[in-house]
Amino acid sequence: MRDGDGERRLGAAELGAELGERATLLQFSSAFCQPCRATRRTLSEVAAMVDGVAHVEIDAEARLELVRALGIARTPTVLVLDAAGRIVRRASGQPRRADVIAALGDAV
Repeated sequence: MRDGDGERRLGAAELGAELGERATLLQFSSAFCQPCRATRRTLSEVAAMVDGVAHVEIDAEARLELVRALGIARTPTVLVLDAAGRIVRRASGQPRRADVIAALGDAV
């Protein structure tokens, strides 16, 4: 989905889950990805610590159309979405907790 400025926005229909009230940590994973498991734990912990932040995990293999549309090249890839579903940050690889918290500052 695109907003009035032509900027890409992701919504609950595309993600299969509700966006966070303030921000969403969107994780693309694959079944046999060891760093994806650690990323899941880190993002879940941060989402639990920060009010209004949701963690949504998407199986990249099951959602290839979305993976291609967003240019996801590897797992894990994390997108930080603001409350409106706009992508404000993206990173590949296993993130550090401090980096995730800092990235949320751009979204809230």
